[in-house]
Amino acid sequence: MRKRLSLAAVAIALAFAAAACSRQPAVVEKSAAEKAAEAAAALDMGVAAYNAGDYAGALASFKPLAESGNAAAENNLGRKEAVKWYRMAADKGLAQAENSLGGLYENGDGIAQSVEDALKLYGQAAQQGLAEAETNLGRLNYEGLGVAQNYGEALRLFQAAAAQGNAAAEFNLGVMYANGQGVAKDLAEAVKWYRMAADQEVAAAAYNLGAAYEDGQGVKRDYAEAMKWYRAAAEQGMAEAQNNVGRMYAGGRGVPENVVKEHMWYSLALAALKGDDAKRAKDFVAGLEADMSPEEVMQAQAAAMRCKESNYKSCD
Repeated sequence: MRKRLSLAAVAIALAFAAAACSRQPAVVEKSAAEKAAEAAAALDMGVAAYNAGDYAGALASFKPLAESGNAAAENNLGRKEAVKWYRMAADKGLAQAENSLGGLYENGDGIAQSVEDALKLYGQAAQQGLAEAETNLGRLNYEGLGVAQNYGEALRLFQAAAAQGNAAAEFNLGVMYANGQGVAKDLAEAVKWYRMAADQEVAAAAYNLGAAYEDGQGVKRDYAEAMKWYRAAAEQGMAEAQNNVGRMYAGGRGVPENVVKEHMWYSLALAALKGDDAKRAKDFVAGLEADMSPEEVMQAQAAAMRCKESNYKSCD
């Protein structure tokens, strides 16, 4: 089925006790549970200190843990440092820092989540003409996050960012023209924006462009072009596109029918599926194998492995 895409602790100290009958102190190891509890407590202390504005206290909690190899502490230390430096630069009016700090606020990454603060920071950066901020602010207006949904404002912001060549804004404009959101529905205009974003390797744009060519929406139906764009998205690891490439090989649309290629691409797509979707896909591939020779199945499996290991560079 085809669908178009819319608008992502303190280092554990060893306790030493003098051995009754030995000159050397005996090391008393704490249990794994005790170590984990101490690490968790130190992490909590670091987060609390940071949220209270006590950056020195946060550093004191995170740094020893990070130096001991605690991944959570390493991650927190990096994120907290990022927040600190972005804030310092944003306070000086640097648009890139305002946009980056806005992203951290929106996602609650290293800081308490606040869409309101994200909106404010995106807005400040957008006023300076930063395309990434215009796109982020447009997205929040499009989705109605932290602000009343406003397609007209989203369209204006996406247009401003797209004028600077921002690929995400170009894709978003394609979606809005395709759906008639904030603007009269215009499938040809949607195709134009999808193509611009796809040329900048936006997988979702390439996928939607492929669907437009396959269905003849906004452009003359052309299965070879549909296959070209599905393949471009598939080679970026997009499971939906990989599925469609397999389907095109199954029907001989835009390419000669090829059961080995069909199996290969369906298998690649299968890896990203979960739950009932994965079960149905596995059943489908099993049914496909029932009509294939053992040699063909082996060829397909080897081709899928080679394709994936090459990061989709060797898939022919």
